[in-house]
Amino acid sequence: MQLTYDEAELLASHDYEEPLIVGGVRCHGGFDANGAYVSPRTRHRTPAIAAWQANHRATFGTDLMDVPLETWPGHYPNVAQARFLIESGLPEPIISTLTRIGTVEGFGAMLRLSPLPDARRTLVEDTEGTALAHLGLGLFEAHARDEAGHDPDDGEAEGGHKQMWFAARDVAFGHPPTEDETELMLQRMGINQLAKAAPDRLWPDDVPIDLEMLVERMTRLLLIEISAFHTFAWAEALLDDPDLVAGDGEASRLIGYIRADETPHVEYLKTVLTEMRDRTVIGERGRHAGGDLVGRTWDRALAQSLGERRQAAIETFRAEVAHAASSRSDATDLLAHFDALGTETAA
Repeated sequence: MQLTYDEAELLASHDYEEPLIVGGVRCHGGFDANGAYVSPRTRHRTPAIAAWQANHRATFGTDLMDVPLETWPGHYPNVAQARFLIESGLPEPIISTLTRIGTVEGFGAMLRLSPLPDARRTLVEDTEGTALAHLGLGLFEAHARDEAGHDPDDGEAEGGHKQMWFAARDVAFGHPPTEDETELMLQRMGINQLAKAAPDRLWPDDVPIDLEMLVERMTRLLLIEISAFHTFAWAEALLDDPDLVAGDGEASRLIGYIRADETPHVEYLKTVLTEMRDRTVIGERGRHAGGDLVGRTWDRALAQSLGERRQAAIETFRAEVAHAASSRSDATDLLAHFDALGTETAA
């Protein structure tokens, strides 16, 4: 197995028969000779991740960290609730959701700015030939380009998931007027506050904080990526109905391409976190089991994702529905029917 790659290899794409053009914009990825979509930057990245996973299992004899998708709650609102809103003449909350998802995807560009601690000084066991060793050699950069697009100095710019989600929205809803949600998303995500506040540490203070923050960031990103598969299924089902939205299913197909692109994201994140879990962390006052430290971060992030963060997302969307229906004389009945179609409600 090849276990060592350079950045050019991990950023290399397949040779495409046809590029993916969306709304006149060249997007990443393309189609093979049989017309099947092939994700960008997977020529070597996909086999590399598989090799790192196999090597880790052979070396440590452990399974990868994971959350089975069937144990994760479905998307809110569900398809029936979203369909009801559109059929009732209230598509605005759905349009806002698609805009918000695209906005969040655009923040993927920040991945390339993540500080990377020196593994030789922070981990006892060797990391050569691991996914962890390749975070700064193409994995983070590939992920960032997938999400936010890429505009090279010596080539044609290509759109990423940000542009593809916006294109799916515009195809399905006829280029609706939308607000720039970037500043709002920054506020919701607490970016400004995070920059000022001291991090809430779970690890011993003799362990480099950069290592803990890397694990924290990657764990939350992995959980977002896993939950996103429910979002893809929701969006594909909703946007595939020609009687409900425009585009004859084109918007749904676009979401399917994005879903395919996310698979290497989930797999490399699981691999890196597992590689750190099964190693020993070096602190100034002693050594610490990686399983204990990574487990603390994992447990908190999972609890927050399924608890307060999910409830906040439900309440935010429910408030948008109420706002959209506020001028309607049948607003009370609309909200009651909307809630009745779901299994979760705002607090």
